[in-house]
Amino acid sequence: MLFLGSDWLVRGASNLAFSLSIRPIVIGLTVVAFATSAPELLVSLVAAAKGSSGVSVGNILGSNVINIALVLGSSALVKPLKINKKIVSKELPYMIGASFLFWFLCLDGKIGRTDGLILLGVLAVFIIYGIMTARDIRKEREQIEKPSLKNYAFNGFLILTGLICLGKGADFVVNSAVFIARSFGFSELFIGLSIVAFGTSLPELATSVVAVSKDESDISLGNVVGSNLFNICMVMGTVGLLNPISIDSSLNRFEFPAMLFLSCLLLIFARSGYKINRSQGLIFILSFFLYVGGSYWMVR
Repeated sequence: MLFLGSDWLVRGASNLAFSLSIRPIVIGLTVVAFATSAPELLVSLVAAAKGSSGVSVGNILGSNVINIALVLGSSALVKPLKINKKIVSKELPYMIGASFLFWFLCLDGKIGRTDGLILLGVLAVFIIYGIMTARDIRKEREQIEKPSLKNYAFNGFLILTGLICLGKGADFVVNSAVFIARSFGFSELFIGLSIVAFGTSLPELATSVVAVSKDESDISLGNVVGSNLFNICMVMGTVGLLNPISIDSSLNRFEFPAMLFLSCLLLIFARSGYKINRSQGLIFILSFFLYVGGSYWMVR
């Protein structure tokens, strides 16, 4: 379900972007990123409502680390990623800024309603910017033949079906993973940081790998950058607004710094030649295993 859902989502989103003269990177940063962040939103909201703040916060921190380290690392191993200069100068620094803001808001030991409103406001600014820069004028001028209504409907159907498959597939994986992890006696926070985070990041992993294999690097990278932004701003913003939660101070020792370090490392790699090659992808994958080991050592 994850593979088919990601394939249909990428195909429908890229076709729709082309037919509407919208830059694929914008589709990746918004539509695809929102879609693949849906599992994080559902899991974190349910966990917060049940009082499992460790799973809720750990899910977001772990997912953001996994999105960069495992998702982009795996995508780069499949095929080196070409990076749009605009995302390096604008969207990627914006994601890093939002990550620092998230850590700052968590330093007082909670995410409350005011914090939630701030994070949702940051997301609103990002979405407005994406809408304002969505059009690719060059493609719009080159495009002579307008797609039919049937074409729009088909691509919309692919996106919707892909979303449903991704959501259900991730749900199956998360439920099974949490059951297995609890059977081995892992802590709730570690489950959120690793097992649940991996499960809810599977849509990003499947979508990005499929996208890069189809030469849609913009959708692959945009999916990760946008998904990390949606995880922080939409998911934690919504959780803070609807059900304020406490933040374990132990996360300040390793998990928050790890998320920010990998975000900055992504920017450094992206600026060096505007691509992520296989050796850099391997560094990211090794970072993923170091992160899981470090998290286990800190919060097990």
